[in-house]
Amino acid sequence: MANLLTRIKDTVMADLHEALDKKEKKNPIALLNQYLRECERETEKVRKLLERQNTLKEEFTREYEQAKELSGKRKRQAEIASQAGEEELYQFAAQEQLQYEERANRLESLLTQSIQQMGDLERKYEEMKHKLKDMHIRRMELMGRENITHANHQMEKVLENNSDKSFSRFREIESYLDRLDHQVKSSYHSSTIDARIAQLEKELEKKTV
Repeated sequence: MANLLTRIKDTVMADLHEALDKKEKKNPIALLNQYLRECERETEKVRKLLERQNTLKEEFTREYEQAKELSGKRKRQAEIASQAGEEELYQFAAQEQLQYEERANRLESLLTQSIQQMGDLERKYEEMKHKLKDMHIRRMELMGRENITHANHQMEKVLENNSDKSFSRFREIESYLDRLDHQVKSSYHSSTIDARIAQLEKELEKKTV
C-alpha cells in the first residue's frame, strides 16, 4: 500500500513538473509572476509573525514588570511583618515574594528570548523584502528584454513576408508620381501655349485693322 501511494505521489509530481516546464516554455513571465506572488505571500506571513511576536514581547514586558513590582512589594511587607513580630504574616509575604521573584526571573528569560526571536524575524523580513524588490526589478528588466525580442521578431517577420510587396508598393507609388508629374507639366505647357497663341492672334488682328 505504501509503495502504491509512493508511486502515485511520484507520478503526480512528475506530471506537475512537466506541466510547469510546458508553462515556463510557453510563457516564462507568467510563471515568474506566479513565483513572485508566492514569495509575496511568504513575506506577508513573516510580517504577520513579526507583528504577533511584537505583541508577545509587549505582553511579556508587562507581566515581567508587574511580577517584579509585586515581588518588591511583598519583600517590603515581609520586612515590616518581621520587624513587627508577625510571623504568620511574614511567612505569607515571604512566600509570595519568592513566587513573584521566580515568575519575574522566568518572564525575564522569556522576554530576552522573545526579543532575540523578534530580531531574527526582523532581519529575515527585511532580507525577504529586499530580495522581493530585487526580483520585481529583474522581472521588469526581463519584461523589457522580452518586449524588445518580440518587437524585433515581429518586425523581421513582417519584413521577411512582405519585403517584395513593400518594394513593389514603393515602385507603384514612384511610377504614379512620375505620371502625375508628366500630366501636370503637360497641362502647364498646354495652357501656356494656348495663352501665347491667343496673344499672338490678337496682335495680328490689330495690325491688319
